[in-house]
Amino acid sequence: MLPQTLLIDADDTLWENNVYFERSIADFISFLNHREYAPEQVRERLNEVERENIRKHGYGLASFAHALCSTFECLSLEPLTPELRETIHRFAHRIAEHPVEIIAGVSETLQHLQRRGHHLILMTKGAPVEQNSKVERSGLKDYFAAVEVVAEKNAAAYHSVADKYGLDYEVSWMIGNSPRSDVNPALEAGLNAVFVPHDMTWVLEHEEISAPRKNGQRLLQVQKFAELALHF
Repeated sequence: MLPQTLLIDADDTLWENNVYFERSIADFISFLNHREYAPEQVRERLNEVERENIRKHGYGLASFAHALCSTFECLSLEPLTPELRETIHRFAHRIAEHPVEIIAGVSETLQHLQRRGHHLILMTKGAPVEQNSKVERSGLKDYFAAVEVVAEKNAAAYHSVADKYGLDYEVSWMIGNSPRSDVNPALEAGLNAVFVPHDMTWVLEHEEISAPRKNGQRLLQVQKFAELALHF
């Protein structure tokens, strides 16, 4: 294979991420201990609040903490005191205390891709300080020619990155676990895509996988990141 440009997602593609959010959400729901709503109903309300919150505040731990507090205010008869707000914020911000847990096979596969001469760019969305911190702590940064942290992953963002680096769309791929952020908008932008499913992908990233939109465009699905070594 000729050298390809591989844009690679970070959270839940290179390292574990959403599992920590799910644990914090479970603890928050238990803390709320709502007398009328089942945990599933509380979670659905939180999902709705997060969708709206992202539009206003973007991604990241501060946004997540804001969503938890807003959900508490929506559902609890108890007022949100400063003490309660601090407790709820801890559910969110303790996520930052977890070490970066690299998914099995990632380091070896990145080494293989780099050795094969592929051009690797890490492309992630979220709060720049948080995402860049995880990149630094991961020990994976040296595998990548560049790191791009964007506010949202949509077709416009992919076009912007492609223009910035002068990418050839025919030999450029987006690789990640999210249909909504990694696969579908990359295909919409004209890139090729690789879907790497993850059991703990955030519910707000779920979406039906789109079909390639133009002749010659390629869509690949693998079961785990290490399988990329079989295709690139």
